[in-house]
Amino acid sequence: MTSPLRVRYQTIEIGNTDIHLCTLRDNQQFSDPNGIAEKLGICDTSWPLFGVLWPSSKVLANHMLDYDIAEKRILEVGCGIGLASILLNQRGADITATDYHPTVESFLDRNTQLNNNKDIAFERVDWADNRSKLGLFDLIIGSDLLYEDQHIIMLADFIQRHANPECEVILVDPGRGRKNKISQKMIEFGFTSTHSKPEHTDYLEQPFKGHILTFSRQLIAAD
Repeated sequence: MTSPLRVRYQTIEIGNTDIHLCTLRDNQQFSDPNGIAEKLGICDTSWPLFGVLWPSSKVLANHMLDYDIAEKRILEVGCGIGLASILLNQRGADITATDYHPTVESFLDRNTQLNNNKDIAFERVDWADNRSKLGLFDLIIGSDLLYEDQHIIMLADFIQRHANPECEVILVDPGRGRKNKISQKMIEFGFTSTHSKPEHTDYLEQPFKGHILTFSRQLIAAD
């Protein structure tokens, strides 16, 4: 990946698993020479957010460390630097990563190579676009996705379009004040909703003020 961007390399410990990452050096980086991101509505201040490792993504990755993934097709929404997807890929999961940002895929490819893993299926998607060919999933995950109120309905609809009739959804919310609103939308789609605090966050530099939002929808057996 040729770019004037300044990057950093780091190793993240998830339990006893080491994940090697190339990320942006900081959230001041920007490179959109052909105006691709600008045409997608991504301004220069929000451009670098995908490439920085956020606390919520660490919480999600740690939550996925021992999560039951057997025979599940898994989708990460808004994967950003893709920490959870890389961990799941290392566990041998059937994982597909998605994001709207045009630079995510190149970083994801670099980081899978750093960890000597197989390529991760990736699709750049717009939550509002209902033409995606992603298909349906058994487990849908994401972290720190709800920056604006308008994202609530868009995200819930996107999840509904790609959720199997029996499906689990796990979203890590850092405390942006929208967990109850997204929960209400998911309940309307037939999911149960629980909010919980992560049990151990000693891997974070600061206390985590958010929650893990878990939604579950089960098939009801006919009598």
